[in-house]
Amino acid sequence: MNRTDPTVSGDRWIRRGTGAAVLLVAAIAAVISFQHIQHLALTHGQTPLAAALLPLSIDGTVAAASLVMLRAARGGFDTPWLARSMLALAVVATLAANIGYGLPYGIPGALLSGWPAVAFIGCAEMAILMVRRHRPAVPAAVPAARVPGVQRIKAEVGVGQDKARRVQKLIRASSNGNGSHG
Repeated sequence: MNRTDPTVSGDRWIRRGTGAAVLLVAAIAAVISFQHIQHLALTHGQTPLAAALLPLSIDGTVAAASLVMLRAARGGFDTPWLARSMLALAVVATLAANIGYGLPYGIPGALLSGWPAVAFIGCAEMAILMVRRHRPAVPAAVPAARVPGVQRIKAEVGVGQDKARRVQKLIRASSNGNGSHG
């Protein structure tokens, strides 16, 4: 990889800018969502400590489940059912709490109050997708006779069948001069 290549440099700035934008929106949305859930909890019989911790448990579950799913994807493993289930429950909980906060103000209030939850979840998932879709580096050229089999890739790299096939395909494309290293 040539550091002076403008394509590489441009891609780096795009990744950094995208990452910064996603993190900024996620942070803003998380703070607003936190306030909505905390206020809703306080006005519905929760102690101040419980009201402060409840939003963290909901948004933290979104983050934890997403990271478990990312780890599984990067390792070539099936996504754990518990991670999917907890993500779905946390998404429903944060949407319900944020919409419930704005409901006394009618449909516009519910929609406005629900937006931070949507923005936080969307930005968290976009950040994870950026990491998940990052392609591993492939050698510049591998003679066709030296392309390892899928079983060997699975065993040596410790990935699943699908990921091993993708790696093998990338190696073959690279050995033919058709591969991209992006």
